[in-house]
Amino acid sequence: MPGNYRHKTTSVTLINYHFVWIPKRRKKVLVGNVAIRLEELLYEKTKELECEILALEIMEDHVHLFVSCPPILAPDQIMFRLKGYTSRVLRQEFPHLLRMPSMWTRSYFCGTAGDASSETIKKYIANQKTR
Repeated sequence: MPGNYRHKTTSVTLINYHFVWIPKRRKKVLVGNVAIRLEELLYEKTKELECEILALEIMEDHVHLFVSCPPILAPDQIMFRLKGYTSRVLRQEFPHLLRMPSMWTRSYFCGTAGDASSETIKKYIANQKTR
């Protein structure tokens, strides 16, 4: 269940991150089939990392991801793996993205959230397209 505690043998955790990142030069390339494929890839990779997507919004020039993660993954490792994987696959499948020097910038935003503010962040991300 989204936002629920993770129970392991020696720990109980609730670690939710709100990530935001952008394509290189903030190009508006996250549209149409690229956006659809990016969403599929993010779900695929987060599952592999044992993370759970709580909210996701792909805008034409940035991505909002709210994700529940195990305590063994640091935020920089999550971003490194998500951005690296999606960049590699998207650039293979969509040759026009090869014209960009790289798919993503090296920077990103990461905010932490416990259970209390999870609903607030989900609403914020859901309302991005209406702005």
